[in-house]
Amino acid sequence: MDLQLTNKVIIVTGGAKGIGEGIVKLLATEGAIPVIVGRSGEDNIKVVKNIEANGGKAAQVVAELTKPEECERAVNEILNKFGRIEGLVNNAGVNDGVGLESGNYDDFMASLHKNVVHYYLMAHFALPALKESKGAILNITSKTADTGQGNTSAYAAANGGRNALTREWAVELLKYGIRVNAVVVAECWTPLYENWINTLPDPIAKRHEIQAKIPLGNRMTTVEEIANMAAFLLSERSSHTTGQLIYVDGGYVHLDRALANA
Repeated sequence: MDLQLTNKVIIVTGGAKGIGEGIVKLLATEGAIPVIVGRSGEDNIKVVKNIEANGGKAAQVVAELTKPEECERAVNEILNKFGRIEGLVNNAGVNDGVGLESGNYDDFMASLHKNVVHYYLMAHFALPALKESKGAILNITSKTADTGQGNTSAYAAANGGRNALTREWAVELLKYGIRVNAVVVAECWTPLYENWINTLPDPIAKRHEIQAKIPLGNRMTTVEEIANMAAFLLSERSSHTTGQLIYVDGGYVHLDRALANA
């Protein structure tokens, strides 16, 4: 299927690693021009060079997204370079473990800036260009908004906000023909996930325990599977889809866990 993404300029925040990197690489394969926005120029450039070495196009902007002025500067740099924006993927964030008992005001607010405030800011600053292109916005969110996790109040709140903003923006931007959707991630195997699981006493046993609870295939979601859905939702092939929270999770959130071992 031709996703009709050729030469479309699509911002991907946090696009140098993990799920973001997977989305960037797939978009480039589909002929789009993904623009990574992230804090590490070294990491950003590494991904861009890899894409270019394989015949694709990509670009990058170094920005600290927790700073509002950096969000605005990043969008302006992209517009100065390309003159247009056809898509925005809000992806950057981290499960930073700011809980209710263990947290405090400063940590909670800092976590919201890391995980949801820049979603709003990037969309706000990119909106004039997205109006012109009738582009699409995609928010990457987490199961923690639905299931809870424990000791991660700020991250769960941020993801609840991401989901709510997805629906709110879909309504507000109907009149401009801008579609807004979200991909909800549960247990997806990324380098960051691997780093976390390797801090546990028995990483292999823990991974098997988690996978046993995932109904479809008793395995974790791959980065590529998230990227495939992201590319589809950014494309005109999903032209009548907006305001949707789409769970790419092997049934983890909604199916009966008893099915996992059936």
